[in-house]
Amino acid sequence: MFAAERRQLILEMVRANGAVSLRELARVVQTSEVTVRRDVRALEAEGLLDRRHGGAVLPGGFTRESGFPQKSHLATAEKTAIADLAAGLVEEGEAIVVGAGTTTQELARRLARVPGLTVVTNSLLVAQALAHANRVEVVMTGGTLRGSNYALVGSGAEQSLQGLRVSRAFLSGSGLTAERGLSTSNMLSASVDRALVQAAAEVVVLADHSKLGTDTMFQTVPTDVITRLVTDEPPAHDDRAATELQALADQGVQIAVAGAGQASAGGGDPAPARQQRRDVPLPGQRRQHPGGGHPLRSAAPIEQSPERPARVADLRRR
Repeated sequence: MFAAERRQLILEMVRANGAVSLRELARVVQTSEVTVRRDVRALEAEGLLDRRHGGAVLPGGFTRESGFPQKSHLATAEKTAIADLAAGLVEEGEAIVVGAGTTTQELARRLARVPGLTVVTNSLLVAQALAHANRVEVVMTGGTLRGSNYALVGSGAEQSLQGLRVSRAFLSGSGLTAERGLSTSNMLSASVDRALVQAAAEVVVLADHSKLGTDTMFQTVPTDVITRLVTDEPPAHDDRAATELQALADQGVQIAVAGAGQASAGGGDPAPARQQRRDVPLPGQRRQHPGGGHPLRSAAPIEQSPERPARVADLRRR
């Protein structure tokens, strides 16, 4: 297959699915991932698609949301590392909310071993991951099923969250910027995520580095409401992600960075891993919760690794 034919086929696959992994592209066009990566880079230069770690997506941040099958194959190692690190924040006997998404699904698999836990969720995938967990109570919202991400949305989901109060909310989304905070491409999903935030004393965002600096249509969590971000370390050449991390830290968001290379292999219900971690301390007190309730409390510091912790600014020099 000539390069022009390969690139046309790649473009058609991305347009049809919204997001496609490099592995899947290489399988379909019957070439190596190295060649596909070169093709994707060329198509990005023409403005026809955007590269993401491990795959390609439709250009621009305001396009339609990818479905679960496409997102589940993107940045899998990074999501595993993020989930391992985030699970260490959850304590025995806590009540938390966990939103929909492929990263939160990975988190749920690790929460199955936390005794006495109560998890409120609108995600069928999160509930499935915890269905057979001993001593973990799962509370599902009502609502209408949104098949693309197996989440319950709509007024039923939002009303079922009224009057709820939990210690933490764990959420992911389509994009994260210091200017607007967490955002998503779907209005119904955004509305439910905002209801989940209102129920929590602290908000923890799980986002791999490919989402940093990406802005999508509907804001779910403003930056000043985010207590902590758990992410992976951006590649050395990704100045945009490193700059965005520093901007988030400057606005008071605690940053916990997981090393994807040390993540456990996905699948199963692994126990939370003790990985390398770097925290950016909160410069000041968190602002009030937008609903006027309790102020957001700073999350307890994550245990530091023996080596010297690095500031987010250091990432740009790597």
